[in-house]
Amino acid sequence: MDFLLSGLAACGACVFTNPLEVVKTRMQLQGELQAPGSYQRHYRNVFHAFITIGKVDGLAALQKGLAPALIYQFLMNGIRLGTYGLAESRGYLHTAEGTHSPARSAAAGALAGVLGAYLGSPIYMGMFQALTQIGQKHGLVGLWRGSLGCLPRVIVGSSTQLCTFSSTKDLITQWEVFPSQSWKAALAAAMVSGIVVVLAMTPFDVASTRLYNQPTDAGGKGLIYRGILDALLQTARTEGIFGMYKGIGASYFRLGPHTILSLFFWDQLRSIYYKYTK
Repeated sequence: MDFLLSGLAACGACVFTNPLEVVKTRMQLQGELQAPGSYQRHYRNVFHAFITIGKVDGLAALQKGLAPALIYQFLMNGIRLGTYGLAESRGYLHTAEGTHSPARSAAAGALAGVLGAYLGSPIYMGMFQALTQIGQKHGLVGLWRGSLGCLPRVIVGSSTQLCTFSSTKDLITQWEVFPSQSWKAALAAAMVSGIVVVLAMTPFDVASTRLYNQPTDAGGKGLIYRGILDALLQTARTEGIFGMYKGIGASYFRLGPHTILSLFFWDQLRSIYYKYTK
């Protein structure tokens, strides 16, 4: 049941944040490996990108890819949050004295993130027709092209997100900031987690997006980047340190609300389930 509740929570958040994912991806691919000032900027900022995409491609374009995004979120975050939830409910995230352990929480978040992202990678690559084409062209292994390059991003993001959420919620509960069992504790913890995870993930997010979108040769090997570290180094060398944080505004507007909504929905669904089953 933990996996089902986790998947539903992630899908609920995805419906609200998918337009932000569309904007973020377009901004991160803008001016790829070109020096600042040497290319035309189609999107000046997040809000301008929203307006431009809506005018040029239509409002429906802002929900482009929603179906595969929902499937990916249900699978990836269902596994990720479900695995972490099981570890939490069985006491693996606490010390022998019963206190919350940030180190164990970070380790569990990283492991859960790896499992979810690796199994969900083929869905990230595209829906059914695309999966068939990739499988025919590159074989079964091609469905996981770029997934290994995505793992460092997932490890950093998942461990940071879940550790920050659990630790912050634990501190809020200890300090009795809100009444016992209040939904406000989960919401506040999710908001803190949203800020931290964006700062940690944006450089990896930029590199991961470019890895997935780079052209490939006949064997499915990337023609621009050798891996996640190469993508980070090339971006930093060519576009500067700020190139690694390209689209951070869009990243926050997407990852921040998605983190807040998914963790809040996840926490509340689990609370309701345990309340009526125990």
